[in-house]
Amino acid sequence: MLRVAAPAKINLFLHVGPRRSDGYHALQSLVCFAEAGDVLEFAPADALALAIAGPFAAGLQGEGDNLILRAARALAAHAGSAKGAAITLTKNLPVASGIGGGSADAAAALRGLRELWNVRISDSGLQAVALSLGSDVPVCVASRPAMMEGRGEHVTPVPPLPPLPMVLVNPGVAVSTGEVFRRLDHTAEDVLPPLPPYAEHGNAAALLGFLAQTRNDMEPAAKEIAPVIGDVLTELERLGALLARMCGSGATCYGLFESEGAAQTAACAIAAAHPSWWVTPTRIAA
Repeated sequence: MLRVAAPAKINLFLHVGPRRSDGYHALQSLVCFAEAGDVLEFAPADALALAIAGPFAAGLQGEGDNLILRAARALAAHAGSAKGAAITLTKNLPVASGIGGGSADAAAALRGLRELWNVRISDSGLQAVALSLGSDVPVCVASRPAMMEGRGEHVTPVPPLPPLPMVLVNPGVAVSTGEVFRRLDHTAEDVLPPLPPYAEHGNAAALLGFLAQTRNDMEPAAKEIAPVIGDVLTELERLGALLARMCGSGATCYGLFESEGAAQTAACAIAAAHPSWWVTPTRIAA
């Protein structure tokens, strides 16, 4: 049995440009990954099969074409042969919550099946397969800190980020990424402003100083759809987050904290006050 982690993808910032001629929006994002995430297991089999377990398995039941199976078929097509595998997904992350759960699962499937099937494909080749599955999948292939640009196809690794404690909070509401994009108001010019200077952010103060000059452009539109996102951010800030921001297109938010103790205390307080919310203390993965 081969076991592969699918860590949550966190857009520490997300700048969104206007819609391009190909229908996609130009993006700028510093992406990191949390220690929390889903888990995939793989075993040899004659045919492809996917079983789903875990606290959020119900959100994927009855899904006609799971992204994991699409990733498996795409890799098999690259290999030029029909291949099988018994795949088990333990779904620990909320579904459609802005932390790249489906994209991370697809990327983990590509990594795991490359090993299980002994497919000869480079990391860059695997990223090309990943892009055919979705804009967020390529950055999840390595699951390491990176700057993501274009529609997601330009992934530039960055030095390791400080392993800051983090609290992830989802208020249990679904936010449509398509609807968020529709509400974004941009100029016609297909140009994003230059990013603030990026250096090696090996310490928390430098990283937080850089992030203070950035934003998540999707946050205002998402809060119009789901005002409770504002309540989540207020709670994180009230409980001492050094930075609180929405992840991706929402509704999950992250808070960065000075210490694991502060993160644990905040997570416990939020969970006690809002028992229907999903709350997980974690940290930025190395």
